[in-house]
Amino acid sequence: MKILAIDTSNRPLSVAVLDDDQLLAMTTTNIRRNHSIQLLPIIETLLKQAGLSPKDLQRIVVAQGPGSYTGLRIATTTAKTLAYTLNIDLVGVSSLKTLAGNVNEAGRLIVPLFDARRQNVFAGIYRQTQRGLVEVMADQHVAIAELATELIKKHEPVYFVGADVATYANYLTEQLGSAFNRVSPAQDLPSAYVLGQLGSQAKPVSQPFDFVPNYLRLTEAEVEWKKHHPQEDTKPYVEKI
Repeated sequence: MKILAIDTSNRPLSVAVLDDDQLLAMTTTNIRRNHSIQLLPIIETLLKQAGLSPKDLQRIVVAQGPGSYTGLRIATTTAKTLAYTLNIDLVGVSSLKTLAGNVNEAGRLIVPLFDARRQNVFAGIYRQTQRGLVEVMADQHVAIAELATELIKKHEPVYFVGADVATYANYLTEQLGSAFNRVSPAQDLPSAYVLGQLGSQAKPVSQPFDFVPNYLRLTEAEVEWKKHHPQEDTKPYVEKI
């Protein structure tokens, strides 16, 4: 199966072309550049490097969040348009699960983490097993203090992955003590290759244009609307792609 995997859910951008589990081409950047300008030229270049054209693709896999609102919209819109135009499968995979997939050692309790500001994070808890990643705690928008309390209850070493772990490393060390572990910095960046592998076995969405990112929290527009209209639903007023 020829797969195009796309992740622009946070500052890094990662795009890969796979043939089943074989990586054909990949680009990952970690610079503050406009993903909307970079993404399509990178896709075009990688397909050429892999000796493929868009019509050769059979599946699009996209990191569906959580993450940056703008970043998620860029990747999701691109993935949906390609899947619809080419009439091929579209699969969404958690951005946090994709990051957790960088840690291959079986048995480890893994916490992928993105900063959500104001002492909040996007995080999930996963365990790497012989059968692959198993979800221990669903991805959520959570206070760092609540996450630490939950992890203390596990009574085992915890391996954190993600560039934003540095923001909370001192606090987590104080709370978890020797149970706090960081993975190699090389594992902190999302890999579209890992994303494509995870998405190769996942069930595709039934209708690409019904697919929406998983923001895990309200947009600023929704927050403001609910503040002034507490009894009304935000759905008719805030468009989600």
